[in-house]
Order: sequence, then structure tokens, then C-alpha cells
Amino acid sequence: MTVDVQTFINAHPFSRFQKLIFLMCFIIVLLDGFDTAAIGFIAPALLTEWHIAKPALAPVLSAALLGIAFGALASGPLSDRIGRRALIVGSVFLFGIACLASGISTSIGQLTALRFITGVGLGAAMANAVTMIDEYSPTARRATLTSLMCCGFPLGAALGGLLSAWLIPHAGWRSVLILGGVIPLLHSALLLLKMPESVRFMVANRKPGAGIRAILVRIAPEAAHAREFTLTESTSPTGFKGLGLVLSRPYLVGSLMLWVAAFMGLVIIYASINWMPILLRDSGLSAKSATLVSALFPLGGVGAVACGVLMDRFNANLVIAGCYALAALSFFCIGQTMGNVVLLVPIVLLAGVLLNTAQASMNALAAAYYPTEGRGTGVACMLGIGRFGGIAGSFLVTELVRRQFTFAAVFATIAAAGGLACIGLLIKHLARPHGSRAAIGAETPVNHRTPRSPA
Repeated sequence: MTVDVQTFINAHPFSRFQKLIFLMCFIIVLLDGFDTAAIGFIAPALLTEWHIAKPALAPVLSAALLGIAFGALASGPLSDRIGRRALIVGSVFLFGIACLASGISTSIGQLTALRFITGVGLGAAMANAVTMIDEYSPTARRATLTSLMCCGFPLGAALGGLLSAWLIPHAGWRSVLILGGVIPLLHSALLLLKMPESVRFMVANRKPGAGIRAILVRIAPEAAHAREFTLTESTSPTGFKGLGLVLSRPYLVGSLMLWVAAFMGLVIIYASINWMPILLRDSGLSAKSATLVSALFPLGGVGAVACGVLMDRFNANLVIAGCYALAALSFFCIGQTMGNVVLLVPIVLLAGVLLNTAQASMNALAAAYYPTEGRGTGVACMLGIGRFGGIAGSFLVTELVRRQFTFAAVFATIAAAGGLACIGLLIKHLARPHGSRAAIGAETPVNHRTPRSPA
């Protein structure tokens, strides 16, 4: 009996085994969001305790982003060579240890260095979690499931804001980072025990059939009779793997536009997460109100589930481009509501829904665009390069504040990045109208075949 792995996954209900993989990956993304947002929410406390000026926060706010970019870019090609599992387990353990150590740092220099190490782990974990869930999802529900998993990021960021608002007054800012380190360490133990290797990766790299069969049996028992496994992918055979495939002619324009959109989207997200509590406080809100209103922004990312459903039914490029365009308009409106809490609450929530939905959905878009031989690298490159947008966003607001831009001018500048992200995806759509790997040579499938197992 010969089994095509993706056909087998498509033909059976989403099993308890796949749900466990989904849950473990969801927690990784949740922890990523919590840790990423935590530094922004503790920033006002750092200013007070260490007696530093606002511009001095820029290196601390950006260190984790630089680490995330490095971790994602380094882990992508590595995951396409050695697999997803080892990198997921190791990276979660790394960012847990580094975040825990950040909670006992005694200087701005120590905290900056530890935030970089934390970011390396976060970048590798996030990229491989996206790849892992994509490779265990049925084709018809891939964007929905990937987007649902990525909702963990805004939920984690919102949770970080809510917990920070309670923890900082009662236990100090260090408690937020200590909590953000202990939970990943516990989760890394669960991953070590329960996380399997990607079955699509195993077939594509011709791993022994017994290991593949053992995984597929946990999805449906019919796989117990299989002796040979194949993986048919609707893509033109470029002959490249990893970065060579991502930058090959059929994928180049799409790759570049994915990078542009991810970069611009994260300019907005990190500028907002890191600076919105400070900007709102300076606009006249109390410190507590500024923190609570800011926490509404990442909470809006739960809308990514609806976007994933639309992506599975309609053109994914146009769905996400529309979200970016409306998000840009919403951010411009935030700048027109200075100090008015009644108007700020719904507008910040709407901006969060639109922007975080678009950004979370980018992961599903990238994962669906590349075949197995380059998926890890493609997703990681988009995430890694996108994180440089986060760094740019933090420094952008720092510079705008230094130049004494008004509240309205700051948010108008941030909104422009949303327009650029929309344009990038429209270009990708014009280059590849269907926005998926099926559009690239669907008539010439590539067939990966494992060695036949003994009966």
C-alpha cells in the first residue's frame, strides 16, 4: 500500500494528535506575543527606576527584535535541513532561560543583551511553529488553522498588558519577565515529550518509512498497512531547496512583496506596542488608562480567524491587502482623538483587529506559497526580515518624539506603512494572481517517494 501523505491528511478528520500539535504551537505563539509586548508595558517603570530618558529605551525595545530577525533567518534554512522539531524544542528553552535572566538584570546593558538572546529563541520558535502547523493541516483548512494559531500572538500581547497592569504595581516590573521565562521552560519539557517531526518533511527528505507510518497511525489507523509514502506537491520543479528556491525566478517577486508587507506591518505593530502606552500617557491619559487602552490593540488580532476562513475561500492576497488599507485609515483616526478615551477605545480596538489580523494572516500566506523543500526558509525569511520592520518602527517613533512631532503627526506617519504593505500585496497578486503555490506550474507535480518498508 502506497500513501500520499497530504492526501491522507486531507481525507481524515482533524485528529486529537493534530489538535495536540496545534495546541503546542499555539502556546509558542502566545508566549511570543506575551514576551514581545511585555517590554513595552514595563517601559514606563524602567524610565522611573533607572532614571533614564525615553530615547535610551530604543536599544532595549529593539534588541529582542534584532534577535528575532537573526533567529528566524538562521533557523529557516536549518529547519529545511535537519527538521522542525529540534529547533522548536531548543528555541523555546532558549528564550525561556533568557527571559528569566532578564528579570534579574541590574543595568540597561545587561537587559539589552538578554533581550537579544530572548529574541533569537523567539524568532526560531515562531517560524518553525508556523511551518509545523501548516504541514499537519488539511489543504482546505490550512489558512484557517494557521491564522487561528497566529491569534496566539495578539492574545499573548493583550495578556501581557493586562497582567502587567496588575503585576507591576504589586510585584514590580521584574515579575513580568520572570513569569515570561518560567512558562516557556515548562512548555519546552512538554514539547520534548510530545512534539513529533513534520511528517511532510520526513517524506520530502526520504526518512525511514517506519517513522512516517508511526506518525500517520496517530492521525488514522489505516496508515498501519502502508509500506511506501509519497508527497505530491503542485509546484514547478526548480531543482532548488531552501534559500535558492525562495529566490528562484518563479518565487522571487512574491518573496520580495511578502517581505515588504511583513516589514511595513511590523513597523506599525511594534511602534504601537512599544510606544502607545507612553504616547497615550503624554496625551493626557493616566498611566493605568494608557496601559489598558493600549492592551486593546493586540487583543484585536483574534480577527485573524475570520481572515483565515476568507483566505481559504477567496484570493488571499486581496483579503490581506484590504485589511492593511483599512488599518492605515484607522491609525490615522487614532491621531485625531488625542486624550478622548470614549473615542480612543473603539478606534484602537478596530485598528488592532484590522492590523493584527492582516499581520497574523501573513504567516498562512507565506506557508502556502512555498513547497516543503523551501517552506521553512520562506516563512523564516519573511518573519526575519519583517522583524527589522519592528526595529525600524521603534526607532521611527523615537526619532519622531525627539523631533517633537504632535500626537496626530506620529500616528499619521505610522499609518503610511499600512498603505505600503497593501501596495506590496497588490503587486504580488498581479505577479501571481492566485497567490499560492498551485499557481506555479500546477500541471507538473513533484513527487517525493520514501524507500519501501519491509512487509
